[in-house]
Amino acid sequence: MHFPLALLYASLMMAPECTSLPTMDESIEKNIHSILNIVKMTLVHIKLKTKWQVLSQVEVNSPTIDGLTGVSNDLGLLDEELQSLSTEVLSQIQADISCLEGRVRSLALMMDCPIRNKPGAQAREHLFPISQHYEMLAKVQHYLENLHLNKDKLMVC
Repeated sequence: MHFPLALLYASLMMAPECTSLPTMDESIEKNIHSILNIVKMTLVHIKLKTKWQVLSQVEVNSPTIDGLTGVSNDLGLLDEELQSLSTEVLSQIQADISCLEGRVRSLALMMDCPIRNKPGAQAREHLFPISQHYEMLAKVQHYLENLHLNKDKLMVC
């Protein structure tokens, strides 16, 4: 009867990392890793949708990456813009950005960063929807590439 109890005790002592709760630093690191994976996945989705054909020729302005509060706000704006275009072509990218914005918002809250309310959508007329889609994809691509290059900013508010 004492043998199973001793075996259980020994197995628990040999694997302390499996039995303890993650520290705050480990949780933050895991969230950042998850965010960067979503960024990479979304860039692949953009590549599959466009095969990078036109996006390198489209000039877009992208906000600077300055910390979690700004990134959360920027992703919220991109999400709203993608929703306003709402087409089958952009649905996967919009879902990715929405997920990414939620992860960044969660990380910011975990780190006690101030978070703004989600921005409202700005109504825009879509005279040339195909051009608008490429412009939007270029905007998302540029922002995500910038975010990946400045991933250290995910550690500050």
